[in-house]
Amino acid sequence: MDTILKISNLTKNYYNTQALKGIDLEVERGKILGLLGPNGSGKTTLMKIIAGILKPTSGEVLIEGKKPGIYTKQIVSYLPDVNPLYKWMRVKDAVNFFKDFYNDFDEEKAKSNLDFMELKENQKVSSLSKGMLERLFLALFLSRNSKLYILDEPLGGVDPSARDKIIDTIIKNINEDSSMVISTHIIRDIEKVFDEVAFLSEGTIILKEETEDLRRKKGKSIDEIFREVYANV
Repeated sequence: MDTILKISNLTKNYYNTQALKGIDLEVERGKILGLLGPNGSGKTTLMKIIAGILKPTSGEVLIEGKKPGIYTKQIVSYLPDVNPLYKWMRVKDAVNFFKDFYNDFDEEKAKSNLDFMELKENQKVSSLSKGMLERLFLALFLSRNSKLYILDEPLGGVDPSARDKIIDTIIKNINEDSSMVISTHIIRDIEKVFDEVAFLSEGTIILKEETEDLRRKKGKSIDEIFREVYANV
């Protein structure tokens, strides 16, 4: 296995607040990393730096050996926690928007993902519920043939009955040549896809381990371990 993402001594300051404090992290090709922590722990800041949206204060991020920039944006698919689409769009317009914007966008994969998510191309984006919107975003961002997928709270607004469908879509779209970093608070439903987990607290990684090793060592699920680790946070 080779490393697709390598982070060394990464820090990020906002005025007098240090959001990230010397983060060291590696993600191997073909692996799914669960990035876990309470609100304010630094997850979104870290993801935005990996995606090239924010610049670090110090330290280094390498994606396939390159610092975040024009090249890495071509191989990183970042699913943000905000709506990137226009209200006037229909689902088919959103597909064309992504097709025009990203060279690695796979239209056939998008159609397959939309069918699987039970989304119709003539549906208006403005008429979709929050859960359906999140299914649309995920279908679109996973339709890129990227090397690294970064998903920020992909299950946040999705009702429990639709979560398995989204998780199945995530599994269906990962391959041995790509990796994922997923942040979530809904750990119980999605922990089965994680190969590794990293726990953040106040901008520091306090625990990183392979999920099976951690479950075996603790005799608990990742969700139970999360609750234990952050019981007093």
